[in-house]
Amino acid sequence: MNAPPSRHEAGLTFEEVRILRAGVPLLELDAHIPPGEILTVMGPSGAGKSTLLAFATGTLDPAFTARGRLWLDGAEITHRPPQTRRIGMLFQDDVLFPHLSVAGNLAFGLSAGIRGRAARRARIEAALSEAGLAGFGPRDPATLSGGQRTRVALLRTLLAEPRALALDEPFSRLDASRRARTRDFVFSHARARGLPMLLVTHDAEDAMAAGGPTILLGG
Repeated sequence: MNAPPSRHEAGLTFEEVRILRAGVPLLELDAHIPPGEILTVMGPSGAGKSTLLAFATGTLDPAFTARGRLWLDGAEITHRPPQTRRIGMLFQDDVLFPHLSVAGNLAFGLSAGIRGRAARRARIEAALSEAGLAGFGPRDPATLSGGQRTRVALLRTLLAEPRALALDEPFSRLDASRRARTRDFVFSHARARGLPMLLVTHDAEDAMAAGGPTILLGG
């Protein structure tokens, strides 16, 4: 990450990004995340971790001012609305819809490019099988374990065919054993699709497992 970011390369690029709150600088970032790699951001509460994710996904609170440019696969997306940025998001909470089945949740995220009921159902079933959740389609999300819910949330995100992932401590509510397995599942599936990942975490083990550079905010 010491070299200048290459905004025209594949991946996610923060070009001289600077975020201010009430005119006071909060954080700065100048970095390129290549496809399949992870940039981890750590720091105490209030250091700007979630604010950086909001900037990346186009949901920055008006109380903050952002300068600089954001690029994805060589195209500038700094001012694009969230729904057109193609940056998927995983949160601390899995945010599954309680009124929908597992399959219904996945159908919500399924790309509009997959048309026809049979084709969409087949794609959902294939995704569940890939995640070791074959036959879980009719299940109520409330009956799943924490790790299973995180996997379903990731599948829903991936079915929307994003070109990058923003990860807001998605493993923090899992116990140690489930955390490691679920983290490996998320990272391996995103890497297999060549997605650059921006990971926010308080956990040093998450950073070590990510294997990429780590930026400390507020240090």
